[in-house]
Amino acid sequence: MNHGIVIIGSGFAARQLVKNIRKHDAQVPVRMIAADSMDEYNKPDLSHVISLNQRAEDLTRQRAGEFAEQFNLTLNTNTWVSDIDPRERMVKCGSQQFSYDKLVLATGSSALLPPIPGKELMLTLNSQQEYLACESSLRDAQRVMILGGGLIGTELAMDFCRAGKQVIVVDNSASLLASLMPAEVSSRLQHRLNQMGVELLFNQRLESLSKTPQGISAALSNGRIVGVDAVVAAIGLRPNISLAQHAGIAVSRGIQVNRQLQTSDANIYALGDCAEIDGKVLPFLQPIQFSAMTLAKNLLGAADGLALPAMLVKVKTPELPLHLAGETQRTDLSWQITADPQGLIAKGFDEAQQLRAFIVSEAHMKLAFGLLRELVL
Repeated sequence: MNHGIVIIGSGFAARQLVKNIRKHDAQVPVRMIAADSMDEYNKPDLSHVISLNQRAEDLTRQRAGEFAEQFNLTLNTNTWVSDIDPRERMVKCGSQQFSYDKLVLATGSSALLPPIPGKELMLTLNSQQEYLACESSLRDAQRVMILGGGLIGTELAMDFCRAGKQVIVVDNSASLLASLMPAEVSSRLQHRLNQMGVELLFNQRLESLSKTPQGISAALSNGRIVGVDAVVAAIGLRPNISLAQHAGIAVSRGIQVNRQLQTSDANIYALGDCAEIDGKVLPFLQPIQFSAMTLAKNLLGAADGLALPAMLVKVKTPELPLHLAGETQRTDLSWQITADPQGLIAKGFDEAQQLRAFIVSEAHMKLAFGLLRELVL
């Protein structure tokens, strides 16, 4: 009996996989199981919801039923997977169970919270559901603290500021986007945020949060106490690996997969934010798109290895947008930086003077695709 493909998850990775499967096979049975409504939304839009005055409902692009009909799927919405039995090839959801020939874990990731007193007062914006839970708090808040000056924290800081809110960013690094690029490159964006009125507090830790009649009291490591209305955690994501771990599948930071996107169990695969490929978790749209294309073929009988080209990462900060590619976080590169009123061009070279990374901003972003071709992987 053909039990087909079962996919756990309903996010961008799962949907890209379904679309690619259906390009090759219109009939193979595909079942999707997820704990949410499975309505489609574009996750990067969460970086702009406040300034655009959008409600969570406004983000919905396609209802689950339409998606199921369009791609000939069986959906189990609002369904928690309690266990996986690899030996019996069975997914258990409470009293229900579903057999599979091939299983795909697209379980995504969860926003990290710091282990501090009062962490339950923090908000996260990692999904449409999370935004729905806190949208009224965020819309009403006039003073917002963002913990984390990385990619998401920076985007949210600009968005909240553009919406007229007073914004403070707290980060224990010495500069903005510290895990992505050197301080001399990020300084242009840092200066722009300062000009807009965002207060940037570097080399600081958030020690505790407590509720007050006026809102929330945030205690920092330098002894400063800051009064705010809302605190948003943007310190990173943790791949959701517990389901795989419980089933005896090899995990590290993420669910470990080979170049075929196959886990330590030959009939189980992982895709998206939860997957760890060659020791790296790649929670960006382009790697997920390429992974979904490769995995779709492999689920249907191929054995293709994932090959990732040089890819752009976009920093969605409308007042000073950036594109970057390559190994921008490497500390051994020598950077050539030119800046003018139109923007910034930064190129990172190795000892052999090979281009290993670049960052371009504003009007110079049009150079990105040419630089991509020069990049040495």
